Order: sequence, then structure tokens, then C-alpha cells
Amino acid sequence: MTIRTLDLFCGGGGSSWGAQAAGATVVAGVDAAGLAALTYGDNFPDARAVHAMLQPGSGPRAVRGIGTVDLLLASPECTNHTCARGARERDEESRNTSLYVLDFVRRLQPRWVVIENVVSLRRWHRYGELLAALRQRYHVREQVLDAADFGVPQSRRRLFLACDRDRLPPDLSGRVHAPLRTARDILDPPGTWAAKPLFLPNRAPGTIARARRGIAALGDGVPFLIVYYGTDGAGGWQPLDRPLRTITTLDRFGLLEWTESGPTLRMLQVPELRRAMGFDESFRLSHGTRRDRIRLLGNGVCPPVMRALVTSLVAGANNAECAHPSRRPAPASNVVCGTSEPAAAGGWRA
Repeated sequence: MTIRTLDLFCGGGGSSWGAQAAGATVVAGVDAAGLAALTYGDNFPDARAVHAMLQPGSGPRAVRGIGTVDLLLASPECTNHTCARGARERDEESRNTSLYVLDFVRRLQPRWVVIENVVSLRRWHRYGELLAALRQRYHVREQVLDAADFGVPQSRRRLFLACDRDRLPPDLSGRVHAPLRTARDILDPPGTWAAKPLFLPNRAPGTIARARRGIAALGDGVPFLIVYYGTDGAGGWQPLDRPLRTITTLDRFGLLEWTESGPTLRMLQVPELRRAMGFDESFRLSHGTRRDRIRLLGNGVCPPVMRALVTSLVAGANNAECAHPSRRPAPASNVVCGTSEPAAAGGWRA
């Protein structure tokens, strides 16, 4: 079975990486960030990586000539839904990107649709409108999935709207699908990365306080992680024998290790964070600064979760269920720069 897949708001390609592992054929990804499009092009050389800003009603014009699509993936902007934004004013235009998916659905009519976002999307005042529009054409399963239940060494809860035109998608929530992996599993061997002594004159007092709380709980000689940019009941640190806390777009995890001279501290590095997202070593992050790459990972989807979800969607389907009468091949070029166009008459408008 050939499952032609389009990924909207694709980032570096976490959803596509998972869908491809489930047997899907990725034909294109679209993202407004140039760095994301470049990274996507590196990792999916046979697909089109489209650098374009989607707008209300722009729809499939952003990927002209894509042909038919069986599976539509989308991870609309989440920043203005997440509770991490605190009391700051929300950008409604950013929130409305979730609705932009509907024009692709109406025009392309894929067999399956998966929309991923933060759990707090459900509190958005237009969330019911999004669900109602999807339910006009699909059986929709709302489920909150934790990446740690799928063998990802990170606790990362996200909302997935799984849509199937012919049947209600299976419920994957609340079950363990793979053995638990922990923060210890992502670490490079000691000495791979430079570390500095913990107790330095210019070290931030808050960092020292977090470290002292961890040392008091675990004792000398036991490594652990310091957690920046967020508070929890653990006092700003976590042990290595549980999954990493949720990766964000910020550089927020420091590893405290011990030497003969005492404790040292270093930040987790990009290869370690890549493992924490559930990517294998073949996933390329070749563009941008270290900060850029961390932001790209923090905005991403954990591939093992999408792999399990896509596998569950297509289980039992056959070629007749998802085949279209004709297929047009995607152009040979890979990374494409484009701009969205005005909505055609009758197109979805947010």
C-alpha cells in the first residue's frame, strides 16, 4: 500500500520521520521557517520541502502539483495555546493556524488526518469549531499521548486528533506501548563534552540552589539533571532514572556529574536532545546555531508516537480503501520557496 503523506507546519520533520517508519511515503512538508525547511529537505530528499507561510484559505496552492494525498499531518503553531506563555496576551492569528488545515482537508480529501498540538489547545474558544468541521467528513478520536509510553526517553504529553474517513481510529492513550527509557539513556559517555566546576564565583545563585537540593536528596557522587526555566515539586532538578522532562525551545537541562575534584555542570547537547525526542542518529541537524537546533527539536513531534499512531490508522486498510484514480508525481526539486495565495471562492477562512 502506498500512503502518500503531506506534512503541514512540519518543522524539521518529526511527524514525517515517524510516518515514514510506519511505511508511509512522504511527498512534501511545508513550514514558514527557512531553517525548518532546509532541515526537512536534508532528511527527506525524495520529498518537497516547501518554505512558505500558510494563510487563511491558501490551501494546497502552497504545494502545487503534489497530486493526491492519503495522509495529512499537521502541527499548527502552539506557542499561543501553551500555558508556558503565562499571562502574556495571545496572538489570535497564530492560534487560527489550526483552522488553516481545514482547507487542505476539503480540497485534498485525504483518507486520514492527524493534527498534533499542546493539550491546552482544547481550551481554545474555537476548538469546538475545529472539531465540528473535521467531524463533517471523519470519525475523530481525541487522545492525549505521552511520548514516554512509546519508548521515548522524555515525558511529553500532546494532543492528537486522529481522523479516519471510514472508521473510528483506535485509542492509544493510557497504555504502555514500549519499555520505559530514561534520561540516562540519552547521555553521551563522560568526557565527551566539556564541563565546568559547579561552584564558580559567577555561577547563578538559583543554579547553586537547585544543585544543592539534588545533592541533598541523592547524596554525593550521584549524577542528576538540573532543570531550568520552570518549577516543579522536585525543586528544579530530576534524577536520571526517569524520562527527561519535556524539551522546550529553550536550553533548559544541565547535567551535574562528579569528578575527583567535586561536582561539575554542563548543558545537555544537541545529539543528546535529539535522542530524547526519539530520533535515531541518522536524523540530520546540519543548519543553524546550537540554539536554532534546540528550538527546532523543542518544537518537534516525537517520531515513535507518530509511528504508532499512523500504524494504528492504516492497520487493516487495503489499497482499494485509500487509492485515488490518478496520481501525479511530485516535481524532482526538493526545497522550494513560495508564498501563500489568496483564498479561492468557497475556501475555508478563519
